[in-house]
Amino acid sequence: MRARAAVLIMVAALISGSARADVLALDGDLVQGGLIVGRVAPGSIVSADGRSLRVSADGVFIFGLGRDAANAVELRVSGPDGDETVRAIAVAARDYEIQRIDGLPAGQVNPSEDDLARIRADAALIADVRERDTPGASFLSGFIWPVTGTVSGVFGSQRILNGEPRRPHNGVDIAAPEGTPVVATADGIVALLHPDMYFTGKTVMIDHGHGLSSVYVHMSVIAVAAGQRVAKGETIGRVGATGRVTGPHLHWGVSHFATPIDPALLAPVMEQTQGGR
Repeated sequence: MRARAAVLIMVAALISGSARADVLALDGDLVQGGLIVGRVAPGSIVSADGRSLRVSADGVFIFGLGRDAANAVELRVSGPDGDETVRAIAVAARDYEIQRIDGLPAGQVNPSEDDLARIRADAALIADVRERDTPGASFLSGFIWPVTGTVSGVFGSQRILNGEPRRPHNGVDIAAPEGTPVVATADGIVALLHPDMYFTGKTVMIDHGHGLSSVYVHMSVIAVAAGQRVAKGETIGRVGATGRVTGPHLHWGVSHFATPIDPALLAPVMEQTQGGR
């Protein structure tokens, strides 16, 4: 299901005794896994389900809807004049696939204690990036696919590895020949790179601002440096088969803080993907 919605909610406000209609604009997919970009009057304070959201100087904010988001999110806006508005925004439910992956090495499905320590260290590095709340709104560049290929894994699918249930898939897998260029899906700053994570191999994360980050894993080559500013479409690495994989592909994930969202909802259809440079 892809219920793309551009929503305009008119909010009546009283300023100096006269009525003025301000616009709360929400653009995005109001479905589980969607990312919503909103605009309010500059100087407003915004929260979603009680969580305060960063609002840029020109009134832009974002929030993510998780895989299992409830059927409504409470959006609370306090205008620059102190007037407060609360709206319940409906969220459409989705059905998710079940994906079975067999043939993985036993140690990658049930890691040893030594490997678990490494996995926890990797997870802490990724979590640190996902806690960042930087002021730039690089996500306004829009998103493209990081590589052209066959989508071999979709967001939200229940993973069954070697017959054992595991966590749902939190991104999109794109199968492509090893060495295929991987590009940044949107403007941002390289927040993390790692040459050999246990599950994800060569890994890059990009900070797009306001708590939004993207991750690119299993690469054979990393072509950027930590702290580097990258533009949408710029080559950041190449497809590989590092980490826990059964063949060459790119796993692309996007998160709003710790909430994974569906990358496929952000980019145009695959045929419109741009190449690297």
